[in-house]
Amino acid sequence: MNKLKDAIDSWPAVIQCTFWVLISGTLMVVQLGIVRMIANDIGIFQIVFFRALFSCLFIAPLIMSNPTVLLRPNRPGIMALCGILAFAAGTCFYFAAKYMPLADITAIHFSRPIFAAILAAIVLKEVIKGPRAIAILGGFIGAAIIIRPGIVDFNVGMFFVLGVICVQTWNPINRRLLSKSEHPDTVAVWTQLIVLPLATLPAIYFWTTPTLELLGWMAAIGLLEMLNQRVLARAYVQGETVVVLALHYTRLPLAAIAGYLMFGEVAESWIWVGGAVIASAALYLARHERRAELKKATHT
Repeated sequence: MNKLKDAIDSWPAVIQCTFWVLISGTLMVVQLGIVRMIANDIGIFQIVFFRALFSCLFIAPLIMSNPTVLLRPNRPGIMALCGILAFAAGTCFYFAAKYMPLADITAIHFSRPIFAAILAAIVLKEVIKGPRAIAILGGFIGAAIIIRPGIVDFNVGMFFVLGVICVQTWNPINRRLLSKSEHPDTVAVWTQLIVLPLATLPAIYFWTTPTLELLGWMAAIGLLEMLNQRVLARAYVQGETVVVLALHYTRLPLAAIAGYLMFGEVAESWIWVGGAVIASAALYLARHERRAELKKATHT
């Protein structure tokens, strides 16, 4: 294990970042696939609760090995916000997985950077013009190609995907800030420690006693989520937020493969076309923002 860690640490930062994002994407789509498989047998809030519970159990040995570092965050406020948003995003993601194919969820989720630009315009009073306007228009066109309002039957899962996008708009920034002051495993630990109490009350209210088989599947979800949090935290250490978000577009083929292998779902050509349009618009926006940031830095 140490030899593998040393080998990965020797790679260039961008290669490490790419590796961790690919692993994270795989863990995430498999997790959503399991949720899709069991969501008709047990409530979503219980899945979120047991995910956090099993994640905490799996991560307990790690906490005991280094409690001083892992249980004392340097930025508790940002850490708490990160956990709260993770709870909201996870809940919306799981509801979406109950109603929609994995590739559809992933493709619509691509529009997150576009929504971030809109949010920045509203909250920070930033002007939307030029490349930003083009990227936002492209993002909406891509989403329209996938959703095809009036042509495709309405699916309530779309609302939950949009909920994920709204919630997760802030979290990449939070994670990048935490990567500068926290150990990657501290972020993973505290995310689950915060999600667990938040998920407890709704889980009790909508309680259904799970079977042993369901407990086994939810334990698997907890393990995948714990690993995903640790992996994603390492991606943000090695790469800037823009780079990590851009690499997230590898999740569409991963989701298409998982959907096919687990449920026989074949992604329509419209999903690939719309996903490509959204990805192109978001990457164009990321490239423009990065150039503007570098230009501003050289003039200060």
